[in-house]
Amino acid sequence: MRHTILSILLLLSVATLNARGPLYVVNGTVVDSIENIEQTNIANIDVLPATEETIAKWGIEASEGVILVTLKYDTPAEFVAGEYNNFTTYLAANIKWHDDMPAERVSLRITVDSHGRATVSKVLQSTSRQFLKRVQRAIDSSPLWHPATKDGKAVESTHLVNLLLPEGKTLPIERSVIIL
Repeated sequence: MRHTILSILLLLSVATLNARGPLYVVNGTVVDSIENIEQTNIANIDVLPATEETIAKWGIEASEGVILVTLKYDTPAEFVAGEYNNFTTYLAANIKWHDDMPAERVSLRITVDSHGRATVSKVLQSTSRQFLKRVQRAIDSSPLWHPATKDGKAVESTHLVNLLLPEGKTLPIERSVIIL
């Protein structure tokens, strides 16, 4: 079987794309990954197989299928407050946790309501109650977000917050006994 250089290049590009996996499309926009989308923000997921019709519509990148994700909003919530361009930076600057204090970590799910108010909806992990209380106080007194919108109306959305203080410090490694 004879192959032209063009057909070999096409086969190589398809093989490279196949190693990539499915094409991800979120609210009509192609994205690299859907890993960081909070599950509670997803309204619908459709999985399209790699058919001729799918590839004709989405291009050769759809040769492993397409995952269509529709979010509960058109525009995501945004936190902008002075020099702080994200919520984690704002929290880190507004929680008094000095360098001589032990490293602490908290992972939270927060809800931003349709008025832009952020509240803790679930504590996923916290290394201490003291640190968690300080983080919750900072969230409760934080400026309003620009809420997510759907069809031009403000809607509720959820977000993950992962914070480690003091910045640059690492948590101590937990010691465990291994019996051989």
